[in-house]
Amino acid sequence: MFYSKTDKTLATDRLLLRLFKETDAQQVSHYCNNYNLYKSTLNLPYPYTLDCALTWIANHEKHYDLDKMYEFAITDKQSGQLYGAIGISNHHQYQHGEIAYWIGEEHWGKGYATEAAKALIDFVFTEKNYHRVYARYFKSNPASGRIMEKCGMHYEGTLKDHIYKNGTFEDIIFYGIINPLT
Repeated sequence: MFYSKTDKTLATDRLLLRLFKETDAQQVSHYCNNYNLYKSTLNLPYPYTLDCALTWIANHEKHYDLDKMYEFAITDKQSGQLYGAIGISNHHQYQHGEIAYWIGEEHWGKGYATEAAKALIDFVFTEKNYHRVYARYFKSNPASGRIMEKCGMHYEGTLKDHIYKNGTFEDIIFYGIINPLT
């Protein structure tokens, strides 16, 4: 992972993680207005309109500059094609944050979320001095858990019937990783 403090970007072998731009909103709306993505995420509304995307993008740079949250577009390093999003909260007092991500369905299964998550974890451990990163996923979405495992995260527990969504209760699975540099 290469971090450019000036550009506010993270680069990997295939990806460039950068701040979202207003011009990304149409593609974000296209990806997120998808029931398959909605049912596997905690906070995405459905339907997902262009206004939803614009509102969501509006505060990303401010959050980044205030060290409140780091939210990045996951893009192809060469073409600039947008694949999805990844973000992590910053709880200063606890020296940890929660990572979350989504990938447009047509790009599932290509390792983009794993590559981006590894880079973001490395970024917060080396540049932001986090002690711990954690994540959670719906039990009905085991692919998200496999991403966490590939990033070196470990199973920490299950909250049974913790979320009520789409007329049913969902178990939430927690994973975490401790900064090996601390």
